Amino acid sequence: MVNLNIGQKIQRYRNQRGLSLRGLAEKTGITASMISQIENNSVNPSINTLKTLAETLDFPLYVLFQEENDPEQELIVRKGEYRSIGNRNSEVAYNLLTADTRGSIEFVLMEIPPQTFTADKEHHHTGEETSYVEYGDVDIWLNGEKFRLHAGDAVRIPAGTLHRWFNPGDEMVRVIF
Repeated sequence: MVNLNIGQKIQRYRNQRGLSLRGLAEKTGITASMISQIENNSVNPSINTLKTLAETLDFPLYVLFQEENDPEQELIVRKGEYRSIGNRNSEVAYNLLTADTRGSIEFVLMEIPPQTFTADKEHHHTGEETSYVEYGDVDIWLNGEKFRLHAGDAVRIPAGTLHRWFNPGDEMVRVIF
């Protein structure tokens, strides 16, 4: 059976609002003792009790019934645990530096082997991109014009801009975008 940690969630919302057990009891009409038992998961409150607590603490009732994800797994990516994304048949490696792609932004580490293009021709996408050259020298074509970037350089690639990368050197290039 899934442990939803309903009591812990209620306690977290109460603490975020700066309310004591007695303060919440006064606002809800539920005894401080009952709230304490709910927070300690020693009683199973009715839906009406949970609804009262949710309304008073100003959070949607449904969050009490959602499984909690481990914050470390959801937010942190440890060195060496990057998820590979992109074309697996390509020599160019794309490693996701964010935990997943569900957020409004993601970071990717692109590794371009020596004498390698990232694509056969320039391409574009709908989102804006910002890239930072972490290691090496790299050429980037933006709408047909070639630019040389060095370690520490950054570039903004507006949405719809045709682009591709090339590593002209003898060492791996690392670009974060």
